Amino acid sequence: MDLWLLSTADRKPIPYLQTPFNEQHGQVSPDGRWLAYASDESGTWEIYVQTFPVPGRRRTISTDGGAQPRWRRDGRELFYLALDRRLMSVKIEPKLDAQGTLDVDTPEPLFQTHARGPLFSSWFEYAVGANGQRFLICETERMDSSMTVLLNWTSTLTK
Repeated sequence: MDLWLLSTADRKPIPYLQTPFNEQHGQVSPDGRWLAYASDESGTWEIYVQTFPVPGRRRTISTDGGAQPRWRRDGRELFYLALDRRLMSVKIEPKLDAQGTLDVDTPEPLFQTHARGPLFSSWFEYAVGANGQRFLICETERMDSSMTVLLNWTSTLTK
């Protein structure tokens, strides 16, 4: 799996990142200067951020595996799912210098999810609200939850 761009001018695909490894879940930053993605280059899936639209400087974001990076609308925070399915947050401060650098904080866990699908599929298991304060997550049914089923409920209705 590699990452490709699609030219809107002539509708031709252009390779962005072609390596012997797998790359997926490419997400362009809101300012259009960075691409966050997952790669198994290290032997474990990790999150990286690299200059965009031309690959160049790259930063490793995750510290213990990760998948499905998503940007906050202002580009100052990146979220991803850790291998244990915790939703992680990383504060990011882009520098407006010619070298194209980022100040990246240490990833912090936000909460445990019960995301239902494989982490390394072609779809995302969650969406991030614009301000990074709300999340929509596809979750499995939790085993510790209970359910009440009322049979013959119509007999309880008064006529």
